[in-house]
Amino acid sequence: MYNPTVARLTYRALLGRRRAAILFVLPALLLVIALAVRVFAGADDQVATDVLGGFAIATMVPLIGVIAGTGAIGPEIDDGSIVYLLAKPVKRPTIIFTKLIVAIAVTMVFSALPTFVAGLILNGNGQQIAVAYMIAALVASIAYSALFLLLGTVSRHAVVLGLVYALVWEAFFGSLVPGARTLSVQQWSLALAEKVAGQDVITSDVGLPLATVLLAAVTVLATWYAGQKLRTLKLAGEE
Repeated sequence: MYNPTVARLTYRALLGRRRAAILFVLPALLLVIALAVRVFAGADDQVATDVLGGFAIATMVPLIGVIAGTGAIGPEIDDGSIVYLLAKPVKRPTIIFTKLIVAIAVTMVFSALPTFVAGLILNGNGQQIAVAYMIAALVASIAYSALFLLLGTVSRHAVVLGLVYALVWEAFFGSLVPGARTLSVQQWSLALAEKVAGQDVITSDVGLPLATVLLAAVTVLATWYAGQKLRTLKLAGEE
């Protein structure tokens, strides 16, 4: 299910000069904000929660997920270079699974690690806030990667659709419509963070059992369906 050659090509595409520059911007901005807040506000649990929850989990993680998830396959489909990969004796579900692993790894490195470091800067991991948000970022990275990889497989407008989900559905509707939060990867990941952190420090609108089921279901179903869609993608010579 994992192909090293496909993984190497995907890493090269995601970590090329242009995309790598974009991936570094958001984590760097988070660390700058954390340093500035610590200098001017000192160590404060509530402030740390506001920064990590409001910027890291709500904005940085989904945006990096969009870049990594859609970038793992979308550009290859758009420019037609995917046909060279599909012509190789590699099963198409294997291609999807390998690209998912790469997208998850990239998203985790560029989101979970900076989130943890920012938490240490903000309050020294008081009440396990840094660890809790790091775990939330790790879990969200898996679901976002699967979801946005699927979008990259089925649509040429995957980045736009990903941004609509991340910024309009989760950030906008999620803040206004309570029911919308139930269908939010952000809230599912916060359910795990709530379990790790001190009492009443982090809250989620979704219970942990339901959040766990939904995270697993979205990841598995999105990966499966992306594999099915890639199976139906015909090579130029087959048309």
